[in-house]
Amino acid sequence: MSEEAKQSGPADPVFESLRKRGHRITTQRETILQIFREQAHGHHLSAEELHMLLLEKGSNVSLATAYRTLKLLSSLGLLRELDFAEGHKHYELKQDTLPHQHIICIGCNVTIEFEDHFLEEAGQKIGARHNFEVIDAQFKIFGLCPACKETQKKSGQMPSRMQSERERLRAGRRLKDGSGDKA
Repeated sequence: MSEEAKQSGPADPVFESLRKRGHRITTQRETILQIFREQAHGHHLSAEELHMLLLEKGSNVSLATAYRTLKLLSSLGLLRELDFAEGHKHYELKQDTLPHQHIICIGCNVTIEFEDHFLEEAGQKIGARHNFEVIDAQFKIFGLCPACKETQKKSGQMPSRMQSERERLRAGRRLKDGSGDKA
């Protein structure tokens, strides 16, 4: 264990949570958690971005280890795993405050965070109704930001990501209701 982990010891609730669940505080886990703590509020990291930051810090953590650690820390509720429909996940440190949600522009990928007590309560109620222990509830709104909406209005064309997302959703509906193409 590194000197920093020894210093943070039982006083650090994140490391204490890991220990209580039978997980060691490895240098890699400690460094990854520290990187997330250093991020500005609202900044989300992909596994690849995390890996680049690890390399910049001189860590020899492989990309595979970064992925495994992100999955572990997410499953323990220490990180939130976010899917912004970009083909890869993003992660952020889970805060004790009211969970925030996201509005994502499908044209330029700008992401805006917002808080709503109703959404958190609804997630908890739905989980309870189905006898689930809710670890995280995420609500995402996909749309066009004002700039992309204006660009679409001027060009008369839908952003390519929006077209792809609509096609993916339509294909999913066809498969779900059995009307999809059968090869």
